[in-house]
Amino acid sequence: MISTVSGQIRYSIPEEMKKGSLIGNVAQDLGLDLKRLRSGRARIVTGENHQYTELKTDKGILVVNERIDREELCGDVTPCSFSFEIILENPIELHRVTVEILDQNDNPPQVLYPVQTGGSVVAELVPRSADVGYLVTKVVAVDVDSGQNAWLSYKLQKATDRALFEVGSQNGEIRTIRQVTDKDAVKQRLSVIVEDNGHPSRSATIAVNVAVADSFPEVLSEFTDFTHDKEYNDNLTLYLVLALAVVSFLFITCVVVIISVKIYRWRQSRVLYHSNLPVIPYYPPRYSDTLGTGTLQHVYNYEVCRTTDSRKSDCKFNGAGSQNVLIMDPSATGTMQRIQSEKSILDEPDSPLEVRPITY
Repeated sequence: MISTVSGQIRYSIPEEMKKGSLIGNVAQDLGLDLKRLRSGRARIVTGENHQYTELKTDKGILVVNERIDREELCGDVTPCSFSFEIILENPIELHRVTVEILDQNDNPPQVLYPVQTGGSVVAELVPRSADVGYLVTKVVAVDVDSGQNAWLSYKLQKATDRALFEVGSQNGEIRTIRQVTDKDAVKQRLSVIVEDNGHPSRSATIAVNVAVADSFPEVLSEFTDFTHDKEYNDNLTLYLVLALAVVSFLFITCVVVIISVKIYRWRQSRVLYHSNLPVIPYYPPRYSDTLGTGTLQHVYNYEVCRTTDSRKSDCKFNGAGSQNVLIMDPSATGTMQRIQSEKSILDEPDSPLEVRPITY
């Protein structure tokens, strides 16, 4: 069984609403119960690629699913709206919903003429013989918003000589308001502001260069100097900014390096001060351990150093090492006998060092 609703539900919302913003209470407006929405598996059916709305069946409300831009959706078409159907099953019901998008003043005016160029200066030529009301140029601007948000007005914001020019508030025409004289400067610069009628209003500013002269070479020389001065000032500002950045970087780098070196030296001193490394004994050349193999090389020289007085730092050495040798007979198998002096040399601190040969 299919039943259709003869009427339509129509909602009006502003553009650029956030995702999740409420559009309307569908269950209340259609006279449906929340149980009916859940049991009927209520859902939105649309032929568009974008689904701008979402149906919350648990609450029976319609919310914004994604950002809606009126200019992107409809362009210059007014009014702007889109439609879709809400379908329910068991029995099948179709309810048509239309959502109208109200324009918001989210776009500023765009100036089409005079064209703003970055590298060159375009000037409007005004002869010195121009009379009152002479049309210098016309500022042309558009606003992509609709309705009163797209109504534009023009105003002269700045001028080299405000007593010489005026701007039409509705049409953007720039005209002379007095007779041009020889005393007027060749180079004239006007600043025109274009405002829309939105709340709050948005605006755009356009610079208009006017040359008061009778010959083109005079105009060329004046505005060439003007362009050169502007480029010189821009380059000077850029160089100053770069120099400041380089100096700041070098200063910060030096500070970091100095601090790092100091920290490294401090840590090294602390490591050396608290070092607990084991002492590695020093073995004389040609030294061999006799405990492991029972063998020892035939001839070894020994040198003993001791101080003659504990209060002094000089050392006293014994005689030539070649006379003090330790001899081992490889063929001996008997018990080793050791000949020692009856009195140890260590008992006499002032006596010269003696080294006696030891035989096995």
